[in-house]
Amino acid sequence: MTQEMIIAGFGGQGVLSMGKILAYAGMLQGEEVCWMPSYGPEMRGGTANVTVILSDDRISSPYLKVYDTAIILNQQSMDKFENAVKPGGILIYDPNGIVSHPTRKDIRIFRVDGYKLATEMGNRKVFNMILLGAFLKIRPVVTIKNVLKGLKESLPERYHHLLPLNEEAITKGMENVFPYDVEKALTAEHV
Repeated sequence: MTQEMIIAGFGGQGVLSMGKILAYAGMLQGEEVCWMPSYGPEMRGGTANVTVILSDDRISSPYLKVYDTAIILNQQSMDKFENAVKPGGILIYDPNGIVSHPTRKDIRIFRVDGYKLATEMGNRKVFNMILLGAFLKIRPVVTIKNVLKGLKESLPERYHHLLPLNEEAITKGMENVFPYDVEKALTAEHV
């Protein structure tokens, strides 16, 4: 099994952290792992993305042009990566700030209102964990147990008191992922 993915959004949305947690979880499961971040010079607000590859076999290159899965958190990333999902692949997105929703019919698309759910939970910083939970519901490529271990590894110790909140956010994401019906959305636009 090989899972090649891109996670993309603005800096400050937890894009790189989400990828790092998946990479840690993959290593804990004995998989070959690649974590390759890409971001602009801005600390927050600039674009950021991370390529994550999890595989039972050796990974020949961290550089990819097409992905099995894309997790999209902003419009710029939707514009850049929607067409980079392999036919039959998965696109997961949060609609907050997205004005041009996905239109491809040859991939499976899922909508997760992560930003809204994180706001309801009282901490917008768990937004990325909600999206991670949604991904794991759709494609359980790593176990929750290893994800939680990876989360603990990647969070500085001063934030370990937030581990239960992050676990709750992952569960909330698993419970709130919905298929996006492109046909229905396109028909609604033309009515």
